[in-house]
Amino acid sequence: MKIDSKFHNLDSSFLTKVNSLIKEHNAIDMASGYTDFHCSPKLIELAEKHLREGLNRYAETAGEIRLREKVATKIANLCDRQYHPETEITITAGASQGVYTAIAAFIKEGDEVIIFEPANEYYAAAIEMNGGLVRTIPMSGEQYHIEWEMVHQMISNKTRMIIINSPHAPTGWVMDEIDLIRLQKIINGSNILILSEETFEHIIFDGHHHQSVACFPKLAERSIIINSLGETFHVTGWQIGYCAAPSEIMKEFRRVQETMIHSVNSPLQMAMADFIGNKEEYKKLGPFYQAKRDTFLKMMTGSGFKPLPCSGTYFQLFDYSQLSEDKDREFVMRLIKEVGVAAMPISAFMKERQHRPHIRINFAKPDELLEEAALRLKNF
Repeated sequence: MKIDSKFHNLDSSFLTKVNSLIKEHNAIDMASGYTDFHCSPKLIELAEKHLREGLNRYAETAGEIRLREKVATKIANLCDRQYHPETEITITAGASQGVYTAIAAFIKEGDEVIIFEPANEYYAAAIEMNGGLVRTIPMSGEQYHIEWEMVHQMISNKTRMIIINSPHAPTGWVMDEIDLIRLQKIINGSNILILSEETFEHIIFDGHHHQSVACFPKLAERSIIINSLGETFHVTGWQIGYCAAPSEIMKEFRRVQETMIHSVNSPLQMAMADFIGNKEEYKKLGPFYQAKRDTFLKMMTGSGFKPLPCSGTYFQLFDYSQLSEDKDREFVMRLIKEVGVAAMPISAFMKERQHRPHIRINFAKPDELLEEAALRLKNF
């Protein structure tokens, strides 16, 4: 049977395409986005407890109220802004589902959405699947920062949404207060929504601080915050995240979520509700991953890979131009085949591909794995 594809422009991710090659060459997977650490034994105990309680019913579409209350308290403590757990917090099946739901709820045929590239692979796909038009702005320089004057110039009467992501994956750039102030000024007086993915809010280095849109009242009034608890508590595979937004925005978000997935699994929500108040778990994330970054960079000393600035996330970009003139995808394929290390090409995060000799490596790995990967890369 011949299938006439509904989405001609959609393509499998780069990682999906090379997974079989990674396995074939028994390569160390530094390309995938998950963490390689065990979560707290206490969190496992709590999950087991709630599983044994027989929580096999559907949760509310908005999520278990206990978890929503805990999320609201966490945001209030960090940003001094109160989101009402009944009407302004919704639990999602991870960050990507939250992003898709937000786009599906507010983007209609012909609406323009501004994204900054490199960007998470699912942004452009979600926009196009919902009839929106992707407007890309390349991030500038080795630090891949946003040129806000370019944003101002890109705005039109069709602009419906701007998607931001800080700490930024895959580059590790962290927005400063001035960045959010400039964004607030740009959208003042418009009907533009801000979709802010803040998955790595606690993984920030070198004295930087997370600037959530929730901390800026005028921005918060028109912003949809998407976050994930997986990266914070080393349970990326649990796929539990949340959305925070003003009640009128949240009404539309929940209408779409109910149709898409109805709800997120109850036992893990309840376990997370019991655990999320443990501030020490996320307060230690920044120092923990900064030490991992520094350890890996030290291991890579003497290689031909030049590290680029990384102020947050557990992703490190490297410039390989001293080693090869290959385009990034070709270079990554060579790394898999010749030294058995898998990395991500920066072009995998660009709809409008540019030639930059940069690759992304996930350093959320045990030291022995980092050491072996560094040894192989230094032998390239």
